[in-house]
Amino acid sequence: MDTLIAPHGGVLINRVVEGKARLDLEKASINMNTLVLNEREISDLEMIATGGFSPLAGFMCHDDYHSVMDTMTLTNGLPWTIPVTLSATEAEAAELREGTDVALNNENGELLAILHLEQIFKHDPEKEALRVYGTPDEAHPGVKNVYAMGSQLLGGKISLLERTEYDQFNEYRRDPIETRQLFKKNGWRRVVGFQTRNPIHRAHEYIQKCALETVDGLMIHPLVGETKSDDIPADVRMNCYETLMAKYYPADRVVLSVYPAAMRYAGPREAVFHALIRKNYGCTHFIVGRDHAGVGGYYGTFDAHLIFNKFEPEAIGIAPMFFDYTFHCKSCGGMASYKTCPHDSSEHITLSGTKVREMLRAGTCPPPEFSRPEVAEVLIKAMKSGA
Repeated sequence: MDTLIAPHGGVLINRVVEGKARLDLEKASINMNTLVLNEREISDLEMIATGGFSPLAGFMCHDDYHSVMDTMTLTNGLPWTIPVTLSATEAEAAELREGTDVALNNENGELLAILHLEQIFKHDPEKEALRVYGTPDEAHPGVKNVYAMGSQLLGGKISLLERTEYDQFNEYRRDPIETRQLFKKNGWRRVVGFQTRNPIHRAHEYIQKCALETVDGLMIHPLVGETKSDDIPADVRMNCYETLMAKYYPADRVVLSVYPAAMRYAGPREAVFHALIRKNYGCTHFIVGRDHAGVGGYYGTFDAHLIFNKFEPEAIGIAPMFFDYTFHCKSCGGMASYKTCPHDSSEHITLSGTKVREMLRAGTCPPPEFSRPEVAEVLIKAMKSGA
């Protein structure tokens, strides 16, 4: 792996336990206190265990939690912008003791992992909302999740015993060690990652292909973890990606793989977070678009670009590739951005998300300058079926 970029912190974390150690922990779990995890916590658990959240080896303890909020770094000085924590109610925490192990189960009561509990400490939702999301407004989906958490946080390393079985996208589920092996097999040393929670339209295709001109390979890495209820469902989005890649992308230079974590909607902080995670997957470059990971009107159009100025490039380690708002320009005769197009906005073909959804629900394809007809057909079919 010496031809690939180093993981964040230098070591790809592996907290998946197998063999006798796994059997011993399973046996010991019978006498442990238990905690039931929700979907978001399970996705974080697996991201930690498989190295996606390297250098984290568990859920954050007190000092890292506050350091991330205050300085956007871990206590060891490494850049990190989003708290990764496990919460409990006061009643649940009262049953636990620091220095003991806790069994982590899913909602069906099945054992997933062991938390080696180091600290029990107070959750600070008000501070987290303001520092991480920039607002106390509970209409913000990330802030809403923060306020729904328990009043206590549980910090400590984890040992993953059982991987969750999924019924979707299994052929695209690759751990960081697997994407790194794939990049090495393909001979890719310079790889650009693309994060998305939306169907790919022509603007996305344009910036991906611009980036691909300068690197060896592109990893389209759509998020398939928990999102807000009005986002396009993951299976519909994946169908769009498959449809587009089959006809318009070079098969030997592009890979589609899913990112199983939950969406935070933390705007600029999440842009850095997404970049660091793709570094762990083996990407050397990361596309940062307009209002990356934003929601509503909470963040400035290019705040997700500007936040990278707060870090030394070598500390981040992965190179961000910044793209302006892109569109089809009638005068230019193709895709362009405000960085490259000299023409008035009246020459630009742009559509709001609301307008696009109205057209799709009516069975009308948006203009081909905005969306490939094949992708529009996938979305129209999904809209008609109630997706």
